[in-house]
Amino acid sequence: MSETLSASPPLRFDERIVGVHEGVRPGRTHVIMGGVHGNEPAGLLAARRVLDVLGQGHLPVAGRIVVLAGNLGALAHDRRFLSTDLNRGWREPDLARLLAADPSHDGPEDRERRDLLEHLANLEASSDEPLLFLDLHTTSGPSAPFMAASDTLRNREVMLSLPIPVLLGLEEAIGGTLMGFLSDRGHVSMAIEAGQHDRAETVDRHESALWMWLAAARALSPGDIPDGARHVSRLAAASRDLPLLMEIVYRHAVAPDDEFVMDPGWESFQDVEAGRRLAVDRTGPIEAPAGGFLLMPLYQAQGDDGFFISRSVRRHQRRLQEVVRRLRLDLLLPLLPGLRGDAERPDHLVADASTADGRLAGLLRLFGYRSRWVEGERVIFARRRPNFRGVKRRRPDDGRR
Repeated sequence: MSETLSASPPLRFDERIVGVHEGVRPGRTHVIMGGVHGNEPAGLLAARRVLDVLGQGHLPVAGRIVVLAGNLGALAHDRRFLSTDLNRGWREPDLARLLAADPSHDGPEDRERRDLLEHLANLEASSDEPLLFLDLHTTSGPSAPFMAASDTLRNREVMLSLPIPVLLGLEEAIGGTLMGFLSDRGHVSMAIEAGQHDRAETVDRHESALWMWLAAARALSPGDIPDGARHVSRLAAASRDLPLLMEIVYRHAVAPDDEFVMDPGWESFQDVEAGRRLAVDRTGPIEAPAGGFLLMPLYQAQGDDGFFISRSVRRHQRRLQEVVRRLRLDLLLPLLPGLRGDAERPDHLVADASTADGRLAGLLRLFGYRSRWVEGERVIFARRRPNFRGVKRRRPDDGRR
């Protein structure tokens, strides 16, 4: 068995800013976040390793690299969260209520969220261009490493440069995440799940992924990555034979009173067939509603995601998705029968319930509309904003990235 993190030095993260490295060449602001869930410190340990190497001053870094710790209180107690999940509640209405409330009534995660908002606002205000944001996570069960992000071209450009699977639709399926908040503001925002929480190999994978992400995000040239071949080999070996691009087709949400228990022995990226038993709750056995790859089975007490199911996106599908977006064919969507734009909510489409079938949902996924819900007699489809909505000027090519 591989070494566990219990053999590592004490896991202490007392300050929000873990480290900052100012490059010797002009470039973008790269923000790395770890420990948004307090029982997931592996990403921060890996980021410390990278900062230590950068601190030696011999690498020609472009731009600025900032490493932030997420849930400081939960990290100190090795818990996912203390009161509420810090990686939820980042929708604009939720944040508006938080900022309008009396801070003296804040819970633990409310205080963390306020402080993170201030740090992120300062970083955003100091940059003329979109931030490049990476959120480092781990899983409660065994898993190959993979990346996840909102389905925008600017995210794909970076993610598909790493030799690990890319998962689309995860953030849209969950909703209210920090990554989604930054994506909605037009930043390049994504996450890496590197493996199981307490495995030492997970820290190694995060370290390799960080170096390769910095190259993909143009903070470094690939040839400047220290021991770059080893990092490529490590990630490629950990995700061998898996599809390059996948999309979420099902999320099994759980609540505390569901008494959800995942059946033992499941790992991420195992093949499952529709109808296969996966778990049990107070209503009885839970079977897979669709076939595909199982993802992130829940083997911890805290959490509201029981498991996910994904399917591969074929190369021709990927190319079609990219072509229709670059040609801005989405402008024609409101011309389809029974489909119209939402004047008050950009990047939302409204369909009549009678016409919102699976074929329409599949068509809209081509354009990044992966969120779907019902409002009365209407079905709402939504996507992440494709353009940068920053506080200063925009680059001319932001809409194409």
